[in-house]
Amino acid sequence: MMSFPAVLSDRMSRPDWLSPRVLRTEVLAGLVVALALIPEAISFSIIAGVDPRVGLFASFTMAVTISLTGGRRAMISAATGAIALVLAPVAQQYGVDYLVATVILGGVFQALLGMLGVARLMRFLPRSVMVGFVNALAILIFTAQLPYLTGVPWSVYALVAVGLAVMIGLPRLTTAIPAPLVAIVALTVFTVAAGIAVPTVGDQGELPSSLPVPGLPSVPATLETLRIIAPYAIAMALVGLMESLMTAKLVDDITDEHSDKTRESWGQGIANVVTGFFGGMGGCAMIGQTMINVKSSGARTRLSTFLAGVFLLILIVALGPVVAMIPMAALVGVMIMVSVGTFDWHSVHPRTLRIMPKSETTVMLATVAVTVATHNLAIGVVVGVVVATVLFARRVAHLVNIDSVLDPEGGTKIYRVTGQLFFASSNDLVFQFDYAGDPGNVIIDLSGANIWDASTVAALDAVETKYRQRGSTVSITGMNESSERRHAALAGRLGGEH
Repeated sequence: MMSFPAVLSDRMSRPDWLSPRVLRTEVLAGLVVALALIPEAISFSIIAGVDPRVGLFASFTMAVTISLTGGRRAMISAATGAIALVLAPVAQQYGVDYLVATVILGGVFQALLGMLGVARLMRFLPRSVMVGFVNALAILIFTAQLPYLTGVPWSVYALVAVGLAVMIGLPRLTTAIPAPLVAIVALTVFTVAAGIAVPTVGDQGELPSSLPVPGLPSVPATLETLRIIAPYAIAMALVGLMESLMTAKLVDDITDEHSDKTRESWGQGIANVVTGFFGGMGGCAMIGQTMINVKSSGARTRLSTFLAGVFLLILIVALGPVVAMIPMAALVGVMIMVSVGTFDWHSVHPRTLRIMPKSETTVMLATVAVTVATHNLAIGVVVGVVVATVLFARRVAHLVNIDSVLDPEGGTKIYRVTGQLFFASSNDLVFQFDYAGDPGNVIIDLSGANIWDASTVAALDAVETKYRQRGSTVSITGMNESSERRHAALAGRLGGEH
């Protein structure tokens, strides 16, 4: 018989997911996500121009591997549209083997970037860009469902409406079983029993009937092959990391937990390398399925991610005929609920727009507009960061003030500069002094300012040169330690006189 301390130690070391309540949540969440992954993986395979099995196997290997290597628990990684768009030209021009080789190399690049600490760049993402990212994702998830709602029988709309009603109403009665799972099962049983002819998962593409087999892509090991695949591999690595890290940050906010972004970065790389060796098309974090897992189903551990991959493989290989009967209307309803739940409605509320600085709203709208227009989250985020940087630079540039005072004897003019001096704010610095009218002794007091770059030092050099040409003496005083160090290192060494 175990002693009380031994029992206590055993309980303290037991993983969270072993508790019956958590285990049930994780298992059901993994099942719902697996069902939602199937049509998306097939559609992304079509975008990439490859067999549906390539996308389905990629979703299986990505989910299983990232559950072990990733830094963000409960986040779902699988084949995605962004990666499919990046890799489509490779498959179209050179074939599937080159695509697989690109996935493996892209995974290597991701692992290297992760070890180099690229995740630390996340701190430079403004909140307005993050809000724009989330809103754009919600819009893209919704618009991706529209093809399934056009040119279809009226019964599809009725099924979607019923599915939405179930997912809205059931959580008010019980949360023991995820509402999306109930909606999918109920609508499938109803359509099969009633013999209603509507588009199904089976209509999206042929499901595989065998397990994936590891192997190497059949490409020549030459520099020419590297020249072909390297640009696409780098693009895949950057796009995949950006989407994964931003999705991880979003899940952090939802769960009030901090995740290891560095581990997530190289974990994504390892997952893509493994996926490539199994002939998959690669992938990254999926915002829609992650929201189903975390927000709709309440999953919080790696088990749900692992089981999503396992269930996906079981569903498509062992239960393919059953899965093929699931009406697309059920999955469309699930994704519509995901898009509504993902969108940050507070960010577009009239009251929020009234009190929010216009620059913040502009950045958010720019991120949304570019992302939706290009269907590329990476481009949208980069544009959002650039717009935020430009607007910030313009705003800070106007915060520099220059006041002057003439001493009682009239022999010395003192200029007091306050604010942050960098390329945007120091460009006009040279024009703020009265070179012709000032006395022979000029003091520039920088005790209320900071020098941040070479542009400011060059501007100060230009000011000194202009005074020297008129026979005046200039003294720069009051610099803090960092400003003085930067000025001492660069002053007089930047070349050219203004």
